[in-house]
Amino acid sequence: MLFRSRLERTLTHAILISFSAIAVYPLLSILFLALSRQSDLVTGFTIPADPSFDSFVTAWTKGGFDRGLVNSLVVATTVTVISVALSILSGYGLATMRFPGANAIFTLLMAGLVIPFESLVIPLYRTFRDAGLTESYPALILPQVGLSVCLGTFWMRSFFRSSPRAVIEASRMDGAGHLRTLVSILLPSAMPAALTLAALVFMYTWNDYLLALVMNPGGDMLTAPLALGYFAGAQRYTDQTVVAAAAVLVALPVVAAYVVLQRRFIRGFLTGAVRE
Repeated sequence: MLFRSRLERTLTHAILISFSAIAVYPLLSILFLALSRQSDLVTGFTIPADPSFDSFVTAWTKGGFDRGLVNSLVVATTVTVISVALSILSGYGLATMRFPGANAIFTLLMAGLVIPFESLVIPLYRTFRDAGLTESYPALILPQVGLSVCLGTFWMRSFFRSSPRAVIEASRMDGAGHLRTLVSILLPSAMPAALTLAALVFMYTWNDYLLALVMNPGGDMLTAPLALGYFAGAQRYTDQTVVAAAAVLVALPVVAAYVVLQRRFIRGFLTGAVRE
């Protein structure tokens, strides 16, 4: 029995290490390529003997990533804050309140999860174009908020439905209203789920390319992924070390956000953030 337990543990560790290596390999390859020089003639997975940050400087100065990173940070942060706040409120209301049309509202929100976003991009563009809002923050923020609230409502509703009903009823018997119950009683225990949702929304919004491309026909409202696409594709930049450095610059804020929220991110999954 003990031998079997050790064997299972060894196999589990071997599988985890194998999949971790598969996930980390392309990340390290791009990072090592970015730290290399063009004269090194890097092929495959090569650790640079003399690391250099010249490619990062070139990418930053020639790719316009300063403006793209600022725009992406503003858009992703705004979408995350608004989406999580609205999702907490709507999730709480649909999970704990009984009112006419609740099921219809929840069904309508869930429809936003199954409708392909690509099918909505052109109508959205025409709507914002007619309103004169293309190449602006609202054109990048509002559609993302609408899309994220659908997921966020399902996420937070599932969490609040799993909360003990006795705690909610006790707070109401003590005279607490819905807002006081949410803020003082349920929200502290819901923070792991809310932060997990925030991390997912931030990463998805930051990496969005299609909406930024469609809503930015003149190229004046670059986001980081769009700037990377123009830099690596439209400009046909031939130095692959500079392109790799640009990719690292674009991915760095997402990696930093994940590292900061890692423990709460994992805790949100383990505590049943999506349990129905």
